[in-house]
Amino acid sequence: MNMIKSISNHLARMLLSAGVWGSTAVLTAVHATSDLPGGPAVNQLNLHPAVTKIAEEQAWLHWFMLIVCTVIFLAVFGVMFYSIWKHRKSVGHKPATFHESVTVEIVWTIVPFVIVILMALPATKVIVAMKDTTNADLTIKATGMQWKWGYDYLKGEGEGIGFTSTLDSTHRAMSDAGGPKAGEVVDNYLLKVDNALVVPVDKKIRIITTANDVIHAFMVPSFGIKQDAIPGFVRDTWFRAEKVGDYYGQCAELCGKEHAYMPIHVKVVSAEDYSKWVDGEKKKLAAKADDPSKVWTLDDMLKRGEKVYAANCAACHQANGKGAGPIKALDGAAVVLDADKAKQIAVLLNGQNNGAMPAWKQLSDTEIAAVITYTKNNWSNKTGQLVQPAEIVAARK
Repeated sequence: MNMIKSISNHLARMLLSAGVWGSTAVLTAVHATSDLPGGPAVNQLNLHPAVTKIAEEQAWLHWFMLIVCTVIFLAVFGVMFYSIWKHRKSVGHKPATFHESVTVEIVWTIVPFVIVILMALPATKVIVAMKDTTNADLTIKATGMQWKWGYDYLKGEGEGIGFTSTLDSTHRAMSDAGGPKAGEVVDNYLLKVDNALVVPVDKKIRIITTANDVIHAFMVPSFGIKQDAIPGFVRDTWFRAEKVGDYYGQCAELCGKEHAYMPIHVKVVSAEDYSKWVDGEKKKLAAKADDPSKVWTLDDMLKRGEKVYAANCAACHQANGKGAGPIKALDGAAVVLDADKAKQIAVLLNGQNNGAMPAWKQLSDTEIAAVITYTKNNWSNKTGQLVQPAEIVAARK
């Protein structure tokens, strides 16, 4: 791997010295940018520096495949051009006359087959590892929306924490004004957010992706991850960051006119600092928490439930409650219409279908009561049933 990295660096220096990125250098001088640790680099030719094993293996595969393809290219075209030159008509050579050669056909079938297998074996190993999201220390749902990300900590330390991450307002204003001023140094231009995704170092982090409007994609190059976020569907990926620091990514799927304003900022911290962050966030949540002993009216609960449903449920079950693909409909669903409210409460608290429907314990008692009441009295569901926060409190015990 060290040899491949050395080759890649040498190739990069050669291209730079040849002036391939001359125009970029001029632009760099105007805006006075520099490398952003964990993010893009000036005149970057190689992949982002890896901070996960998966990203390291992807980089190795990248150069391995490039070298194999380059060797094949040189061999094939070398033989071809040598043959054309050596056996040209001007020196008296005449074309051979033959119909076929079984031996040659067998060779040019077996050799490419062996090459493909040798390339596929390491690639398959990496792909299988990329898809293994089991035994995660922390599970986070990333919801793409125009044009921001919503993060909900579903399982592990920090369970119950949730927030949205939006492009910092100062950077948006800077973009509206035409970008950074000449000579102004803004290394994280259009990558600064109001709330970063915080995770602990050396822990397996599972990211569940979905969206509530159009298709987005969650991508952090330094982690070697890119996963589509599709409305009505749930996908997942994972990473284990080995270095503390700030790492950046973006939505990697064209999602509308402000696609460029969906940055991703992941802050990797030590286990101790992560615990402190979790404690701080939970204190903030507690300060905003509703009184679970409050008795709500049906109208007030429906208004609250509509907001909770739009923020957390509509991405999969759709605004009309009809679901999509494998996502079951809530409109007319037996568990929603059932007079036994405990059944639907259990689904939201515990999930079902092996995680296809995740648990929503992170929602407050009032939010769960509100969204259940909303689904029981919306669309064609007209049960008249009202769920109070106290019932959720009792079900959690």
